[in-house]
Amino acid sequence: MSEKKSYLKPTIVRHSVGVTNKFGRPPITVPQDRIEGLTIGELTNLHGSPLYVLSVEQLRNQYRDMDRAFKTRYPRTQIAYSYKTNYLKSVCSILHQEGAWAEVVSGFEYDIARDLKIPGEKIIFNGPYKSHEDLIRAFNNDSMINVDNYDEIQVCEDISVELGRKLSIGVRINMDLNNPPWHKFGFNVEAGHAFDAVKRIQAGGKLEVVGLHIHTGTYVDDVNIYSMAAQGLVNFYTYIKNQLGVTLKYWDIGGGYASHNTLNWAWQSSEYTCPTFDQYAEAICPILMNGPFQGNEAPQLFLEPGRALVDEPFTLITTVVAQKRLPGGKRGIVVDAGMNVLSSVQWYNYSFQTAQDSGLTTEETVLYGGLCMNIDVLRPSISLPPVRRGDHLVIPHVGAYNISQSWQFIYLRPAIIAIDKGNIHVIREKENREYVQQGEYVPDEFSIS
Repeated sequence: MSEKKSYLKPTIVRHSVGVTNKFGRPPITVPQDRIEGLTIGELTNLHGSPLYVLSVEQLRNQYRDMDRAFKTRYPRTQIAYSYKTNYLKSVCSILHQEGAWAEVVSGFEYDIARDLKIPGEKIIFNGPYKSHEDLIRAFNNDSMINVDNYDEIQVCEDISVELGRKLSIGVRINMDLNNPPWHKFGFNVEAGHAFDAVKRIQAGGKLEVVGLHIHTGTYVDDVNIYSMAAQGLVNFYTYIKNQLGVTLKYWDIGGGYASHNTLNWAWQSSEYTCPTFDQYAEAICPILMNGPFQGNEAPQLFLEPGRALVDEPFTLITTVVAQKRLPGGKRGIVVDAGMNVLSSVQWYNYSFQTAQDSGLTTEETVLYGGLCMNIDVLRPSISLPPVRRGDHLVIPHVGAYNISQSWQFIYLRPAIIAIDKGNIHVIREKENREYVQQGEYVPDEFSIS
């Protein structure tokens, strides 16, 4: 007896074949059936769906391209990878193999770096909240610490007394660069807060300012913002050097560099709006090289990229589990990956490509995640060719924040694999219920007898 085929009630809909939309971009109908030479079906048969896939070669190439772009313009450049973007140990380890330091914002991330045998002097510790214990450990390991607020300055001074020595720190500053500006972190330059903080630290006698740190924002695709930040650093350093005698060992221009994803509200695709690493470097380095120092006295330049390194090397594979016709006539498709594993879909207009040849005709579709939540919408409108239950969709450029911000809600988190020179490595196993609930207990008073 032959297998019963699925049935959908016939509906007359208007289809498009290769026409452009109002932004001039035709719908993507060319399937992506392989990643690093391995078929999508082969990967999901082995490791399930949804499935995160890392291209190790692409990750290494992203790092090398950025490193080259900056070092050719500012030789004393050091990349410190932003752990919070994706703190899978394999990802961090690969980037450390390439020469990256670690940039962390919590004791949890600091522990990951130390577990990977990163020496303390190659860890930059940022963030608005660092515990007393974490700061002591970081100072004892000679890590670079950038203070964020006056309370943290006081804690560091207390630690200086405890340790019986003067401690070197950096000061995080902010400037009126964006709209709205990022005032949450550090001390504002224009309001005079940054100068007051440096003056306060120097007067205390327990700490020494040896660095300046600024982070202009997230997904900053306007290189002019980095130019203004670089000029602001030069101006501020000149001022505190002349007024307070401060000599910097480093300045840190942070992260925020864009990747090839398109923001939901953007009018153009990222191929037109995302700067190259060379464009970022050209906007920053020549300005910093004109700082108040001789060439051999140039402070070390630190970068803290996250998204720009890890976003593009990751792909998410998902499977169609259902489709339906919505009241307005538009098609709805449900896939097995929801916002629990793709949280950044709130901000990014991700590309969804079929993994099988589905023809050239496309139809406007609402793409839903598999969670039992009405807000779990991956794309409110997307042109897709016909698909059936069991077909796969491929979502490229998903490595930034989606994994570190994923959560176990309704469904557990999927496996993550890395492909390196044709070899598949499991870098995080698919979660199971025992793992998720291992820290839970039911007291006898709550037990069902």
